[in-house]
Amino acid sequence: MERLVTTSEAAQILGLSLQGIHYRIKKDQLKSIKKDGKTFVYVDVDQKQEQTPVKTKVETVVNQQIIHDNSQAIIDVKNEQIELLQKSMKWMKKQYISEIFRLEKNQKRIIEVFNSEIKLLQSAFNEMRSIYRPQIQQEIKTKPKSETEKKSNDFIMVKDFFVLMKRYNKTEQDIRFIIFNAIKNGDKRFIYNKTDKKLLILNSDFIDLI
Repeated sequence: MERLVTTSEAAQILGLSLQGIHYRIKKDQLKSIKKDGKTFVYVDVDQKQEQTPVKTKVETVVNQQIIHDNSQAIIDVKNEQIELLQKSMKWMKKQYISEIFRLEKNQKRIIEVFNSEIKLLQSAFNEMRSIYRPQIQQEIKTKPKSETEKKSNDFIMVKDFFVLMKRYNKTEQDIRFIIFNAIKNGDKRFIYNKTDKKLLILNSDFIDLI
């Protein structure tokens, strides 16, 4: 049995959405009339059971399409983000390599500058040494000797005196006799300290003692 109802009531009776009702009206799957600017639909009570599978199928297709569209949109957004990240990483890698190259180049330049300055300093040092070395040596030669230097150079050791005398074929006994006589006769080249019992011998050629 058919009933004339509004599209909203038809949707409730058939278990469809308003879009589903209008879709069926458009496809002439539902009879409809217009009164006072409103659309009314003839609904067969028995049609409810028949339309339920159709509704389910249509809505399932629609839902699947929506899900597919949403999934595709999400995938597209993710792909765009991945592509953007890849480009960003590629740019950062390029910048990193460029920075390393720049630092290495600067380091080489700094080392070259340091080596050049070291060579200049060495050259300047050698030049200054060649200029002032003769002058320094001359000053050392002409510089007056200190009292300590004089003493160390003016005196010889007793054993050195023995060595000197032996060169002239003097025996140890002869050398001791020479020293004894020199001290006894007041030879100023032989200074004997009775307290310390030490003998100092002034440096000389000792020609008179040979």
